[in-house]
Amino acid sequence: MRYFIEVAYKGTKYAGFQIQQNANTIQAEVEKALQIYYRQVFSLTGSSRTDAGVHAHQNFFHFDADFLIVSAMVVYHINAILPNDIVVLGIQQVKDNAHCRFDAISRTYKYCIYNFKNPFLEETASFSPSILDIALLNQAGSLLLKHTNYQSFSKKNTQVFTYECKITESTWAEDNGVTMYTITGNRFLRGMVRGLVGTMILVAKRKITVANFKEILQAQNSSDTDFSTAARGLTLHKVRFGE
Repeated sequence: MRYFIEVAYKGTKYAGFQIQQNANTIQAEVEKALQIYYRQVFSLTGSSRTDAGVHAHQNFFHFDADFLIVSAMVVYHINAILPNDIVVLGIQQVKDNAHCRFDAISRTYKYCIYNFKNPFLEETASFSPSILDIALLNQAGSLLLKHTNYQSFSKKNTQVFTYECKITESTWAEDNGVTMYTITGNRFLRGMVRGLVGTMILVAKRKITVANFKEILQAQNSSDTDFSTAARGLTLHKVRFGE
């Protein structure tokens, strides 16, 4: 039987979502917790890979088991084993051919920036003392709704079959000194959201124009893209599935 396991985590202490050699990851901790509880090895498949230091309010794995899992009881015990910065939100039996990566129809990311000293945002948002021009940010962000090739915002040495992504939401908002970017798309490339955020911030600071941003977007070359935004400001907010 196949199960989806829904997780949330603060990624500050981890080398990313997907399992790696010689580095601790979200997947490694969840697999270890399942192994401790069931006393057998599990192989998890992830829905959306997040980089080192990136957080998630919602992400998914799927795995197969030859026994029935009663969600509420198992979730309680798995969470007791997991470290405090990772939580299992639920486990659900799905169709045997369901795939948490390929069946996802959209993902929503949020990037948070604050411009005042706030110890409660230090690990989950990026600090910038500059006041960002929201109007310029939204002018740049709106261009994404009419664009599909994001090679300019993909980190190099990334093995993908296509750079095509369909973006359905790209908005900036400011509330009490905190600036939040929200982006939804069917898929994202490695480093794409942080590259978009960093380059749009250049627009907001008037270091480049909206026209320059459009040129970078169309260039299919990442040489002028700013990937320097801090990982801690990025959160995978939601993964949506079809029926």
